[in-house]
Amino acid sequence: MKARLVRASYSTLLRLATPAYLARLWWRGRHEPLYRQALHERLGGHAGDPGQGRVWIHAVSLGETRAAAALIDALRVLRPGLQLLLTHGTATGREAGRALLHDGDRQAWLPYDTPGAVRRFLRRHRPAVGVLMETEVWPNLLFAARDVGLPMVLANARLSARSQAKGERARALMRPAVASFARVLAQTEADARRLREAGAAPVQVSGNLKFDVAPDAVQLERGRAWRRDLGRPVVLATSTREGEEEPLLVAWAALPLPRPLLVLVPRHPQRFDLVAGWVPLAGLALARRSDWRDAPPADAAQADVWLGDSVGEMSLYYGLADAALLGGSFAPLGGHNLIEAAACGCPLVMGPHTFNFAQAAELSLAAGASVRAVDLADAVQRAVALATDPQRDAWVLRALAFAAEHRGAAARMAAEVVSLIEPARR
Repeated sequence: MKARLVRASYSTLLRLATPAYLARLWWRGRHEPLYRQALHERLGGHAGDPGQGRVWIHAVSLGETRAAAALIDALRVLRPGLQLLLTHGTATGREAGRALLHDGDRQAWLPYDTPGAVRRFLRRHRPAVGVLMETEVWPNLLFAARDVGLPMVLANARLSARSQAKGERARALMRPAVASFARVLAQTEADARRLREAGAAPVQVSGNLKFDVAPDAVQLERGRAWRRDLGRPVVLATSTREGEEEPLLVAWAALPLPRPLLVLVPRHPQRFDLVAGWVPLAGLALARRSDWRDAPPADAAQADVWLGDSVGEMSLYYGLADAALLGGSFAPLGGHNLIEAAACGCPLVMGPHTFNFAQAAELSLAAGASVRAVDLADAVQRAVALATDPQRDAWVLRALAFAAEHRGAAARMAAEVVSLIEPARR
């Protein structure tokens, strides 16, 4: 009885918030126009041909979409001719997802989690199996899938202690939702334990899909060529977040001359211009990636900071860098994907906050592929030391070996997803 009341209250609040939700998307579309496209899909509508029997994968943003690429490749190996429905929640995720589509595949926004929107979505697309990536637990969506007999998988699943505590505060709503998954494929034993405690079953440890994501070889070589032409050390600050860029620029400006080049890549594209404005305020000369097409102009080599204001070029930036700083780990945000740096052979400096990738962070440290700093000022010193270390080649080899050692999650997860397709069709 309590669970039904909580679910009804949740659904009512979402219905009331729908106008504000749509207005927020329209507002975000000022800088990222994709948010203003196909708004009807956010409410479960779809203008294309109705589908049936596709494998549906939801990857909310860019990071999840990159991880989903490895799973999709493995699924296509097991099921040649597989048709895909790929959904997203962010513009960067949808843009990246376009490159993963084959003939006959479909792409859409994930509907807002109101009962009517998710029912319309499922009635329209009628997938054979649904896969939600990492942390995407939407109660009404999962309840609607259960009602129509659609098996759902939580793939590359992770649950931090902090998120588990938050979920406990909404236990009456979240526990039945988590329990409705047909499979939960966890990244680590710790994630699996917390997910079981949250109500999931069956749960198995399958590893982390991000280890199976291969860097873009063309981008990687282009970045290395730029580095050779520069003739100067390069430190990359990757996927930086609010509260990190300003102190980083202050610490960078305090370095003695000649200092390395700092390549700064904010995580969210809507913040590119804001961060660009902070660079001259710190007394540093700026060049922007968006100002050139194929190669940096000669005057860019004299800048103190390059702003990586592009999307989908992380392999290029890692190829360019001698060492990297992990964004999201210097503010209490849990850090971002540290595996990509290792796969590109880039030594990494992490901050104190890596709870989103806790096991991967510890494994990376143990493998000698990274170091941990106490704060940004310490991290800048460590990154410069790594970038100029005569033994840097040994760091590169250790990073590559660490990334290679933990591959295989994509094949394991694809096998579990495929095992649910035929039973769902009978």
